[in-house]
Amino acid sequence: PQGLVPWFAHASSGSLSLSLSLSPLFCSAPRRAFESLRRKHTRLVVRLAALMKIPNIFVYTHDSVAVGEDGPTHQPVEQITNLRTTPGIMTWRPCDTVETAIAWREAIASSEEPSALIFTRQNTQPQRRDEQTFASISRGGYVLRDCQGEPDLILIATGSEVELAVGAAEAMSDVAVRVVSMPCVERFLAQQQSYREAVLPSSVRSRVAVEAGHPDYWYRFVGLDGAVVGIDRYGMSAPGGQAMAELGMTIDNVVAVARGVL
Repeated sequence: PQGLVPWFAHASSGSLSLSLSLSPLFCSAPRRAFESLRRKHTRLVVRLAALMKIPNIFVYTHDSVAVGEDGPTHQPVEQITNLRTTPGIMTWRPCDTVETAIAWREAIASSEEPSALIFTRQNTQPQRRDEQTFASISRGGYVLRDCQGEPDLILIATGSEVELAVGAAEAMSDVAVRVVSMPCVERFLAQQQSYREAVLPSSVRSRVAVEAGHPDYWYRFVGLDGAVVGIDRYGMSAPGGQAMAELGMTIDNVVAVARGVL
């Protein structure tokens, strides 16, 4: 926003003391604070920014068990759900560079709400989009890959798991599958009912959400007839790909769970 001067702050393990200074800095001068940190160190600071309507931008680089050998102390499971259930904050978990750019743009444009940007450390595949799909990213959730006619199944995913959902849809060639990327749940829920219904039609009750985090939050979207491919336990010290596979974050498992709700 006009009049705000960017102010960059980077921190790692000592991020609590630094993050405590960001909100007072904003209150004393028209500056925007960008901070790179870990969620477990700054829960109360983020809550305070949301409560005070200070549009700080919190950047998180440990998004799932895929961080690998650092082990369960560094692998978030419940933290993203905690962010999403904190009132007054926008939580973005982009799946590729395009969604990342949109997330940054929306975070910088915010004049009151703080933003949490959840980034993966592993490589992700760029997704194919047309002009309409690209324009819908800022709405928080959108149809990334569609089928002919009404879908038999909807796969909802965020972050690095979007490519798992796309891979599962491609593997289920006998089923009409729609893939919805939902980088920002809060923004999606703020859209008009007509848009939300167009993306997630209530007539389609076979739904699977895919995210390498705690599954409970996603039942609001998949309902009693759907399922969630998530992680409800602490991670493990192993290479990222191995940890993800051991905990069920694979295309084959998404396909198996999806066929189970049809």
